[in-house]
Amino acid sequence: MSLDEYKLVLVSVFLVLVLVAASPTLSMVIDWPAGERFTELWVLGPGHMAEGYPFDVRENMSYSVFLGMSNRMGGLEYYVAFVKFRNQTEPLPNATTGEPSIVTSSFEYRVFLSAGEVWEKNVTFSFSGVSLEGDMCRVSYLVVDGFSSFVNKTATWDAANKGYYFQVFFELWRYNATTSVFEYHNRFVSLWLNMTATV
Repeated sequence: MSLDEYKLVLVSVFLVLVLVAASPTLSMVIDWPAGERFTELWVLGPGHMAEGYPFDVRENMSYSVFLGMSNRMGGLEYYVAFVKFRNQTEPLPNATTGEPSIVTSSFEYRVFLSAGEVWEKNVTFSFSGVSLEGDMCRVSYLVVDGFSSFVNKTATWDAANKGYYFQVFFELWRYNATTSVFEYHNRFVSLWLNMTATV
């Protein structure tokens, strides 16, 4: 090996060592491409599995699910999960347009999550003021974690599926630091419920 080739190898090794040593500093200056940023939202049954969800429900009986979310957005995030209750004619959020449901929230969970952090809550719910009025079932109150909310929802008898169907759903909103408001994050999970067991 000639002296010039030997110098070239030494300079190359020196430059590689300098880059390796400077890499922590470079990562603060260079904006590396980030992976996909998203938030996960889920609901699990009372056995902490994707099964055994409440379906046939009765007045004044308590039901339980696990609501969870994880932050894959790359930084600290502030979320609100709204608990909403609807009958079969009211709209769910629109995943195509990214619009939330117009149904009024009955309860909410506010959560700060660091990047990669996971939050999970055992949510209990029940119903009170359930009555039959002809071929309609009325639910007056939704109780979430012991807090009662007036919902006054009615469902008509579904002859094909033999039941009065309602839905509890969880809608995720994310705080936008630029506009200082919460915005719908185009995520929701839901549970269909049959109130037939009440009557």
